[in-house]
Amino acid sequence: MRSVFLDRDGVINRKLPEGQFVTCWRQFELLPGVPEAIARLNRSGLLVLIVSNQRGIASGLYSAADVEAIHGRLQQELGPCGAHVDGFYFCPHAPGECNCRKPLPGLFQQALAEFPQIDPSTSVMLGDSLADMKFGGQLGMKTVLITDETAPVDHAPPNVAQARALADFHFSSLAEAVDYLLS
Repeated sequence: MRSVFLDRDGVINRKLPEGQFVTCWRQFELLPGVPEAIARLNRSGLLVLIVSNQRGIASGLYSAADVEAIHGRLQQELGPCGAHVDGFYFCPHAPGECNCRKPLPGLFQQALAEFPQIDPSTSVMLGDSLADMKFGGQLGMKTVLITDETAPVDHAPPNVAQARALADFHFSSLAEAVDYLLS
């Protein structure tokens, strides 16, 4: 394993109810153990990349600059734990408008342009949705489904049962998944 692709909402931060979006930092609630888990990935020499669909931009609820500000603040919050994200890639489009909305491969292609050493066969995708599992699986990555068992039911992504069936592994947190992947 050389690179780890992470979805954002539901893996890094608490997901809002379906149809609601994290539009600013004050809505961004970092999940327990995430900074330490990312630090462990960094110390293991793995490339850590976030890939996220952000259709709220296409809906006019927030801007690409707002997403970039959230990601900048996330980097600041990770720093004291010795953690960092190597690259952030997000799709600002509505479904059907592009090739970068997961499960399509555009975000992977963007990451590959910046980090040509990335190889799907040595990568893993960790996400909380069917789109994440399809994204990783179609590219030939191992896939890990993260489901927050403590989250309210209305926060769960749709089609989670299908996502579980496609996933190579299933854990309740990023910290648990990293424990397994690094063991």
